[in-house]
Amino acid sequence: MKSFILLAFLVTSVTVFAQEPFRVMFYNVENLFDCRHDSLKSDYEFLPASVRGWHLGRYKKKINHIGKVIAAVGEWNPPALIGLCEVENEKVMDDLVKYSPLKEYEYRYVMTDSPDERGIDVALLWQRGSFKLLSYHSIRLSFKEKDRRPTRDILHVTGLVSSGDSLDVFVCHMPSRYGGEKESEPARLYAASILKSTVDSICFVRTNPNILIMGDFNDYPENASIANILGAKSPASPIDPDLLYNLMADKGDKLGTYNYQGEWGILDQLIVLGSLLMPGNKMHTSNEKARICDFPFLLEDDSKYGGRKPFRTYYGMKYIGGFSDHLPVMVDFEISE
Repeated sequence: MKSFILLAFLVTSVTVFAQEPFRVMFYNVENLFDCRHDSLKSDYEFLPASVRGWHLGRYKKKINHIGKVIAAVGEWNPPALIGLCEVENEKVMDDLVKYSPLKEYEYRYVMTDSPDERGIDVALLWQRGSFKLLSYHSIRLSFKEKDRRPTRDILHVTGLVSSGDSLDVFVCHMPSRYGGEKESEPARLYAASILKSTVDSICFVRTNPNILIMGDFNDYPENASIANILGAKSPASPIDPDLLYNLMADKGDKLGTYNYQGEWGILDQLIVLGSLLMPGNKMHTSNEKARICDFPFLLEDDSKYGGRKPFRTYYGMKYIGGFSDHLPVMVDFEISE
């Protein structure tokens, strides 16, 4: 009888473990800089003597804030994959995984080393028990226009999930709208074309690849870089395993990831190859399993325009002490062993 009870317990435990979702999140953390000057970058705003007054106490608070957000997104289990943008260097990433609420989870990470003038980059963190790193590299965006400001590389990571299947992950922070939306749009169209050609190359050489793209696109789901160049459709449309689908496309009725002058919009996207929306695939998800994480502690009242807005770290040069000017996004995948 005792043996039967033990066996039943073990079977139940394995079943529960297998049903835990493979949770993925992306978060623009709003200028995670350390307090030291990088002689190769223009990071002067984020130094103790700068107009922002970016000192060690504020830095430590920021690190703790980001760890708190990631832990909240994970709920009972930390996210398997975390894409971040606006992180300065390995120092801030080391501090995040070692000295924030994430320290007990032993995250590993890789990141880009981009030519961005301010020195901000993108990174991917993963749980060792959920994802096995195979390779990673940066995709450099080299503009032909000499007056075009250098931007962030796209991070391409390949790894294995628990089923033994490969997963290709792209983490992006596309060129900003600095100088005007239309004036800066060619840079985002070019970046999207480089990303799309890389995705197409993977689809050409592999059978049934699993591809996940996440990032701050500095464009909305209906803009040309996403809708036309990437061809990322709404998951509500018929699913083709060889096309891209934007899990954020239908999430913007009353909320977004960024608030500009009282108007919400979705700049942060989670895009998957259609095969990941097929229930028969070993790794799969659905539109309903993706969402914007609008935890109350990430928001504050908007006294000027009404409603709520992200509780950010800085408003202009004024220190507010919040989390970020963006909200994180997340999606759960099911993986069959």
